Amino acid sequence: MVNARDPKISGSQTIIRRLDDAAINRIAAGEVVERPASAVKELVENAIDAGARHISVAVAEGGKRLIRVEDDGCGIAEDQLQLALSRHATSKTDGSDLLNIHTLGFRGEALASLAAVGRLSVTSRPKGCDAAVIHAAAGTVEPVRPAASGLGTTVELRDLFFATPARLKFLRSERGEMRVVTDAVKRLAMSEPYTGFDLVDHTDAPRKVFAVRAETSDPVQALSGRIQAILGKEFIENAISIDAERAGLHMTGFAALPTYSRGSAVHQHFFVNGRPVRDKLLIGALRAAYSDVLSRERHAAAAIFIDCEPTLVDVNVHPSKSEVRFREPGAARGLVVSGLRHALAEAGHRSSSTIGTNALGAFRAPSGEARVYQMDHRPGLGKAQVVEQEPHGDGGFLRDMAGVAAGRVDSMDAESEELDFPLGAARAQFHENFILSQTRDGIILVDAHAAHERLVYERLKAQMTATGVARQALLVPEIVELGESAAEILECAEDLQAVGLSIEPFGQGAVAVQETPAILGQVDASRLLKDIADELEAAGTCETLKKRIDAVLSRIACHGSVRTGRLMRAEEMNALLREMEATPNSGQCNHGRPTYVELKMRDVERLFGRR
Repeated sequence: MVNARDPKISGSQTIIRRLDDAAINRIAAGEVVERPASAVKELVENAIDAGARHISVAVAEGGKRLIRVEDDGCGIAEDQLQLALSRHATSKTDGSDLLNIHTLGFRGEALASLAAVGRLSVTSRPKGCDAAVIHAAAGTVEPVRPAASGLGTTVELRDLFFATPARLKFLRSERGEMRVVTDAVKRLAMSEPYTGFDLVDHTDAPRKVFAVRAETSDPVQALSGRIQAILGKEFIENAISIDAERAGLHMTGFAALPTYSRGSAVHQHFFVNGRPVRDKLLIGALRAAYSDVLSRERHAAAAIFIDCEPTLVDVNVHPSKSEVRFREPGAARGLVVSGLRHALAEAGHRSSSTIGTNALGAFRAPSGEARVYQMDHRPGLGKAQVVEQEPHGDGGFLRDMAGVAAGRVDSMDAESEELDFPLGAARAQFHENFILSQTRDGIILVDAHAAHERLVYERLKAQMTATGVARQALLVPEIVELGESAAEILECAEDLQAVGLSIEPFGQGAVAVQETPAILGQVDASRLLKDIADELEAAGTCETLKKRIDAVLSRIACHGSVRTGRLMRAEEMNALLREMEATPNSGQCNHGRPTYVELKMRDVERLFGRR
């Protein structure tokens, strides 16, 4: 007896049947149209490919009841409408070269898939032609008829998945689906700054969810304006512009300062030739670029655009076209990592502007207690130390930095030239760790330990880059069995030697470890090499060893920096500020926390009710 639950084919007689077109289209639609947002994405991409300058999207009940996309693009001729609803029918490629794709769409599946699972109508009017409309439902296509319409195309989809009701059970709530639809429209709008977009929710009374006008300025300003409209002014104010090239790949966009990090990765946006993608290689490269300035619990915010010749990237690897494969993945990853690190280093001591706002929010207004006026104030109530104090303990600890100071601050002269420096002139140290600095238009609070930790760390990295990584030879070489991974490891032997790990081939599937980085001390070579092999297999490049070395340098920097409780002289504090201004990444410590907070005078005055 055949078990009905057994998925395997059984029995002596099996019959192979050819599925009808309706079933084939419904099966294919499951790959292309996963949810309402997938339908919206496909239709908006078609509108962009048609050269639309304005695209309007209307949805109801999260897209389950209604999806309507209107554009002012080139339109579809009346005699082409019937063919447009056929599977694998497209005007964007002739199929002879699928590695030379210049449009967002090219598979010719979207309209046929939507017609198979919902009630679809397409109304279009090209320039110089009459408008026409075609209707389809559950795979059944009606004849083309004349219609009244302006230039462009309107695609309306009602009752999504009514032909496959089981799919409806896997959708989120209307609000959840609406969020995904909004995100899809915003991502596409981000990549097309010269096209206007609006999204309206028609569930009840029409409600505009999102709208942006077409930008008219030069490409850099247009992209900045569009990203600001979507990600917010705060993001642009705390982001650095990116422009880098490598191996035929050109990367542009904006990446936020490390101190503007987020709690999740939802603020990471990647585009390849204008196509929004979620690519593991690019996500990993972004994390690697920030690994030295961001803690593992935080995520960078960025909008990164990579442009290249279509032949350098394969976009035909997933039905939703949300994944890509670079011909040279190492070059793409290297471009993101090196380009972002260079841009972050150029930002110098810059820190997020939101830190000062958050600091202001942490201040508490006075309670109902009696106020203490200046005449009643008793000295010694606070722990603030004036800048003329003499240090105790290791007085020469910061002598190397004090040597670069402009000079000893002997007074609080308001006309001091040091007030013109970005981090101002030191005025006091309080709680034996924090420095109070004055600028022309505000004050700055510096965490001396965190700041000096970053400075020492950057100095150690620079020294290691200049002199190389010291290696220690093993008394007896350690043999590590790696199997097939050994070949990949040996291909990277030169790169590994540059960071202190010397290996040689040792028979089939094994390597011999001759030297290890001295700074790591005793090393489990077998575990280290297996970690490197895993990373090479997953990402195509290895950062494991460098990360371990950087982690050791970071610990050395932490223990070798100014400790809390260390009193500093005025010249030492000013030397610390000047070196912060000249050191890359000094706006955050080795763990991603800010090293200073800036408050403008208007902010300070607002605390006292002066504004």
